Amino acid sequence: PRKPQGAALTEPTWKIERDYVEVVPGVGSLVSKEKFADCQIHVEWMTPANVAGSGQARGNSGVLLAGQCEIQILDSFENETYADGQAAAIYHRYPPLVNASRRPGEWQTFDIVFIAPKFDEHDANKIVAAAQLSLLHNGIVVHHAAPLDSRTREVQIVLQDHLNPVRFRNVWVRRLAGYDQ
Repeated sequence: PRKPQGAALTEPTWKIERDYVEVVPGVGSLVSKEKFADCQIHVEWMTPANVAGSGQARGNSGVLLAGQCEIQILDSFENETYADGQAAAIYHRYPPLVNASRRPGEWQTFDIVFIAPKFDEHDANKIVAAAQLSLLHNGIVVHHAAPLDSRTREVQIVLQDHLNPVRFRNVWVRRLAGYDQ
């Protein structure tokens, strides 16, 4: 698998195959060594093809922006669970605008745009613009400029070990600056 552009992941203890990495349940999450402020994050992921369990027990994982939020990964194809816990939810904050989930065992994509909070230039404790997150799940906008209530200026990116053998590939990060903001 390719390492993210601009961020090396810690040494994985996950299963490494030719074109993906897979969570080995219980060995821990992968965490970026670098921190990021305004950025675009691309993640391709796949829940197990063989469906076992229901609700939160089906392919559970997440992309965490440490100190900000978790973007839920879950087999949400014909799987009932609570709204802000399904795939592409900003976990326990916002459900996705639509369920864009593919069948279990199919590759899915998240394209995340994170905008860090902005602080007053004269008062470092005063937020003048809240952090925001936009998310495309399989090319469909499921969150647009969702406000995040955090003071974290930079985040580490975490691929979560939630005790399910979820696969990841083609993970990359692009810092946003200038007109990209």
